[in-house]
Amino acid sequence: MNPDTKFDQSKHFAFGKNWADYSRTITEADIEAAKTELQRLLDLDSLAGRSFLDIGCGSGIHSLCALKLGAESVYAVDIDPDSVATTRAVLEKYWERDNFKVEEKNIFSIDKDQLPAFDIVYSWGVLHHTGDMWDAIDKASALAKDNGLFAIAIYRKTPLCEFWKWEKKLYTNAGGVTRKFLTWLFAGMKILRDLVRFKNPLKKIRRHSGKKRGMKWYTDVIDWLGGYPYESASPEEIESFLRQRGFQLLQSGKTRKRLGFFGTGNAEYLFTRK
Repeated sequence: MNPDTKFDQSKHFAFGKNWADYSRTITEADIEAAKTELQRLLDLDSLAGRSFLDIGCGSGIHSLCALKLGAESVYAVDIDPDSVATTRAVLEKYWERDNFKVEEKNIFSIDKDQLPAFDIVYSWGVLHHTGDMWDAIDKASALAKDNGLFAIAIYRKTPLCEFWKWEKKLYTNAGGVTRKFLTWLFAGMKILRDLVRFKNPLKKIRRHSGKKRGMKWYTDVIDWLGGYPYESASPEEIESFLRQRGFQLLQSGKTRKRLGFFGTGNAEYLFTRK
């Protein structure tokens, strides 16, 4: 990966436009689903008294959930100005207090000496899109307090990762017509897979937000197809890398090996700094 990719946003998929579209569809049910999933990932019922850093805040729904769960303060950052604007708009719409800050920041430009350490550092499905995943994980983890939590989701390594890296680069650089074709092709294949398995695809689509952190099915299709830069890792690689930096794995999920034909998916990890 060209080192310039880490800082050149033009080489990244514009996630922010997708999140802006999604934010206009957010319901209270979506917020509740996202809140429940955040509690599950962090293994906490409440974030009372804790500071929360959201790296790659996207739509802002998880920063909002942290606040609703009692976080003392939330600092949300994203490289994409549309995501920053969307997060700020979502928080201002659904949260009355001013104990949050949203800024356009690149994880590689954040100076940990200029920030307080955080009780919880959260980055779900983001650090593998930075152009240098391992450096991003290193820098993000350094922002967690001693005994603090570091919660991340990283693409699982599969035999088809090289294909998906090619597809994502193609999608990111393609025009609107090509993107629309690829989106509907992939969506149609997912629907056909359900039909072949005698499952109701419409029921699955309707239930998606409750099972997928409050997200929408079509939003996630675009998010997957356009997620470039793209890297992945095995659970063993993630645990080893962070253990060497003084972290202990508390729990992990969705780590089962898979072929990756319909996407590699995110494995989730919760670490604490010892």
